Amino acid sequence: MSRVLVLTVIGDDRPGLVEQLSAVVSAHEGNWLESSMSHLAGKFAGVLKLSVPPEKAQALEQALGYLNALRVIVECSLDTAETAPVRNRRLAFSLVGHDRLGIVREVSQVFARHGVNVEKLVTHVSSAPMSSETLFHAEAELRADDSLDASALKADLEQLSTDLIADINLDEQIG
Repeated sequence: MSRVLVLTVIGDDRPGLVEQLSAVVSAHEGNWLESSMSHLAGKFAGVLKLSVPPEKAQALEQALGYLNALRVIVECSLDTAETAPVRNRRLAFSLVGHDRLGIVREVSQVFARHGVNVEKLVTHVSSAPMSSETLFHAEAELRADDSLDASALKADLEQLSTDLIADINLDEQIG
């Protein structure tokens, strides 16, 4: 049985950071399972899920603490399949609208009100082609349980779309 660890890492971006991190994980017999890493405002930021033999976990945590230029926070995790509620419905969400304060808060409030879990969220801003106004873009992968009232969720998102002057799409994914 392996221990599952979730790491958050951040540091000044430069070539070789992922190699440095992966070398420490490999040296302690860690298995890199999932990750999401990005360059944001000159920083390297990431989240990583790995498994490691229980007897190697403490040494791995210590070694990660000695990495130059990377701050690493380690969280121990139980097997999520055993503890997470069953959420069978997969949804895809997208939004494009004029950028303004509070968009993510307003959208996430709608999701929370309907018991929808945000599993992945990717956002960015761009310039509108004709007006050069700043546009906010969001794409999300969502999960909900079978009791989700999809029509009520869509109605709330349509109202929000009107309030935000944004194009919002929500599609149920098969499989």
